[in-house]
Amino acid sequence: MSNENDTASRRRGFLKTLGFGTAAAAAATTPALAASPRADAVPARDARKEDAQARTATRYKADSAHVQAFYRTNRYEQ
Repeated sequence: MSNENDTASRRRGFLKTLGFGTAAAAAATTPALAASPRADAVPARDARKEDAQARTATRYKADSAHVQAFYRTNRYEQ
């Protein structure tokens, strides 16, 4: 019985160490990935800004083609 507990204890210790090592490696690489810009990123100065009217504008149009196709495809028509 003691031999089984000792083996389980050593196994748990190994897995715990392996987990901590993996977490440390992931944490070490995260800042490097965050610092590099994405290939398709748009700089803030070039990004299109919405004004208050555009932010509050109604974007859902029930009579638009893609909305009608959605309801036709999913059979939600009344």
